[in-house]
Amino acid sequence: MAETIGATLLEPEEIDKSTLQDYDLIGFGAGIYYNRFYRRLRQFIKQLPTFQNKKAFLFATVGHGEAPSRAMEKLLSGKGFDVVGTFSCLGYNTWLPARLFGRENKGRPDAGDFERAKEFAMSLKEKYQAA
Repeated sequence: MAETIGATLLEPEEIDKSTLQDYDLIGFGAGIYYNRFYRRLRQFIKQLPTFQNKKAFLFATVGHGEAPSRAMEKLLSGKGFDVVGTFSCLGYNTWLPARLFGRENKGRPDAGDFERAKEFAMSLKEKYQAA
């Protein structure tokens, strides 16, 4: 997604929180672990200052189903973000039961998932890019 729209991709530890106000749209993404976004990302969001009317989107890979985005949307909303979109796709599932029964989703994300991610990112860029 970052490459498609020319965005900067950073780990939470690399972000200068004081510069986030300078961005029109901020994406928050991670894998899903035990039906939750990675703790590291949740902790990062909890430590953010409160913004006003800041646009955000979520993206994730999941072992099965859809990303559990409601809790993250609530967390971001509490920090002044308006979540304007979410994207998730299947990812290689290494959870213990999956390991015992053949590892679900081998080869995922795949080319189709990457294409859908690009389309999602482009739609956000077109809609929210600063004039």
